[in-house]
Parts: sequence; C-alpha cells; structure tokens
Amino acid sequence: MTYEDPLAYAIGLQGAALLRAFTGEHDRAFTRARVDAVRRLLDEPALQDAGVEVARLDPVEAYGIWAPTYDAPNPAFDFDEALIREVAGARPAGVALDAACGTGRVAALLGNLGHEVVGVDASPEMLALARRRVPRGTFWRGTLQGFPVDDASVDLVTCSLALTHVPQLEPVLREMARVLRPGGSAVIADVHPEVVARGAVPAVRREDGTPGRVASYRHRTGDYLRAALAAGFEVRRCEEPLNAIAAGPDPEPGPPVAKGDPGPWDTWPWSLAALAPEAARAATEGVPSMILWELGMPGR
Repeated sequence: MTYEDPLAYAIGLQGAALLRAFTGEHDRAFTRARVDAVRRLLDEPALQDAGVEVARLDPVEAYGIWAPTYDAPNPAFDFDEALIREVAGARPAGVALDAACGTGRVAALLGNLGHEVVGVDASPEMLALARRRVPRGTFWRGTLQGFPVDDASVDLVTCSLALTHVPQLEPVLREMARVLRPGGSAVIADVHPEVVARGAVPAVRREDGTPGRVASYRHRTGDYLRAALAAGFEVRRCEEPLNAIAAGPDPEPGPPVAKGDPGPWDTWPWSLAALAPEAARAATEGVPSMILWELGMPGR
C-alpha cells in the first residue's frame, strides 16, 4: 500500500524545479516565484488531507483489469512501434516472440511484416484479446522469467512496456538470450526510469472501486546495460526519446476541476502538473520519457 498525496507531489515538482534553478538553469525571479508557489500550495484548502491510499497490484491482476481499455490511444506506442517495425522489417521472415504480448498489438505488427508470431503473457485476459486479434499467432501463458519456448528457437524477441514491472532485469534478459538463435535480435521498449520515479505508473480500479497501481520498479539505464551484457548480448542501439507521455490508461472524461483542485485520483499524477505548471515544465524539460534498446546475439 502506498500513500499518494497531491500536495506532496506538487511541492515535489516545485522542489525539482528549484534544484535546476540552483544549478543555473533559471534566474532569481523564477526561484522566488517557486518559493511563493510552495507557500500558496500549503495554504490551498482543496489540498489538505487529499491523499489516497493506493494498493500496489500484481501485474497479472492489474493488467487483467486494464485489458478491455488497454489499446486506447497512447503516445508511447508511437515510439516502440517505429523501432520494432524498423528492426523486424529489416530481418528475413522468421519466428518472432513477443514477450508480455498483452492484447497482441506488437504481435499483429510482427505478423504483418511476415514473421511467424509466438506471444507469451501472464494475463489470461490479455491473451484472450491477443488470440482474437492475431488468429494465426501462437499464444502461451507464461512469465518473463520462463518462456514456454525451446532454446535457440526464435529469430527476434520483442518486449514492450513490461520490464518496469519486474524487480530484476537479469533473469529476463537471460531468458531472451536462451531462446534466441545466433545472430538474433531483441527489441526492448519501456517507460524511462526518470518517468517511473515521477510516479507515472498505470492506475486501475478493482471491482469494488479500490484504487491500485501496477507494481513498478525504477531500472536505471545502466541496469539494462549490465543485464544485457551479462546475458551475452551485444548492444546495437539505445535511444531515450523525450516527447512521449508516460503510459497510462485513459481516465473517463469528467467535469473541469477548479483551480487548486487535484481532480479525480484516476488522472493522477498526469493531472497534478496543473497544480504547478511552471514548475512541472522546468522539472521535466529534457527528461526522457521512453528507453529503447536493440540488442543482438553474436552470429554463427
């Protein structure tokens, strides 16, 4: 269980902006404005005792809840699909494993590029949607730490928006290396650790209305690199694009909120930037929102 306080989040944005001002990115007037804004936030009635206790959900449960609306528009999809299309399209048609395949979004892309598609996911709800979406694919229930796939049996592995939900990267990268043939490739796309650190984690509600977020972990860029090298991969590419909005389910539309009102919990933390817009812009300027990897297994 975590405690999410919108006042704390807004003050945190002010603090992050002040740190950047302290190192010379902003002037005295900006600094004074941020301090004054903190005082106003502390006096804002709508933010007093507005915190919410939030359950930390197992990914299987959380994605089962999210499955029906998972494919709603998401800017993160623009980044992973472009890289996957580039890498998969440059390879001869072969066997492609989509790890944590979800609703089959990436599996469909791989199939359209001529690959024989195998998908693995731990969520029965997600797998049901993937099978419907990609009827020619083969889909198995399994985890990222144990694919139900033979050694050296696939040419390409993709894994999108999933590794932030595993506590350790090393077992997953070793499993990817196990199933890849020599010369094979892996494409990994995920929310950037800086965005995870700012609380941009998918929000869902249980059937009884209890708020919850899928358990997530902040893997630094170096954590990915060390796990990949230890598994025997060669690093072909690492990109950290700036302009995606961190993945999250679209909230139901509702009436506009008054100034100082944090809005409904389902829109947090994305909506909380409105409590401190200048600070939010300063705190997030130049911060990557995605991390993309192309890895390769040494050839024959």
